[in-house]
Amino acid sequence: MVDFMGPVYGALNAVFNPILAMDPNPANPALTVLIIAFIVSLITTVANKYLVDQDELNAKQKSMQEFNKRLRDAQKRGDGKEIAKLQAEQAEMMKDQTAMMTEQFKPMFVTFIPIILIFFWMRASAVSNLVIIMPPSVYWVTLVPIWHMIGSFLYGGQATIPYGIGWLLWYMICTFGMSQILRKYLGFKQGF
Repeated sequence: MVDFMGPVYGALNAVFNPILAMDPNPANPALTVLIIAFIVSLITTVANKYLVDQDELNAKQKSMQEFNKRLRDAQKRGDGKEIAKLQAEQAEMMKDQTAMMTEQFKPMFVTFIPIILIFFWMRASAVSNLVIIMPPSVYWVTLVPIWHMIGSFLYGGQATIPYGIGWLLWYMICTFGMSQILRKYLGFKQGF
C-alpha cells in the first residue's frame, strides 16, 4: 500500500515545525495555532479577493434585498397584482441567487484541500495537545460549554480542565478574528 500522507506530512513539517520551534511554549503551542490561523485566513481571504467579483456579488445582493422588500411590501398591502408581477420576476432572481452561490464557492475549490491537509497536520502534531485556559467571562460568552457538550456527546468523555479549550476551538476563534481584520484591510465591502 502506498503512503500518500507521508510526503504531505513531511512537507508540512518542513513549513510548520520551524514555527512550532519558535513558539515560547512548544508543549502548549498557542502562538503556533495563531500563526497558522493567520496563514489560512490570508490564503482564504486572498482567494476570495481575486476569485470572486465582489462588486458584482454586492450588486446582486442589493438587488435581491430590494426585490424581497418590494415583495414584503406588496404582501403587507395585499396588492395581488403587484405580487403576481413580482412572482413572475422571481425566477430571474433565483437565477441570480444561484449565480451568487456559485461565485462564492469558487475560492473553496482552491483552498479546500490545502486547509484540510493543514488540519490533519495540526491534529497529528504537538498542536493537538494545546489547551488554552480562558477567563471565565470569555468562556461563557463564547458558548464554550455548548461546544463541550456537543463534543462529549459525539466523542464521549468530558472537558476535564475548567475553562479550557483545545486547539480546534482556539483555531476557530483566531481564524474568525484574523479573517475579519484581513477582509477589512483588503477592502471587502461586507463582513463575512
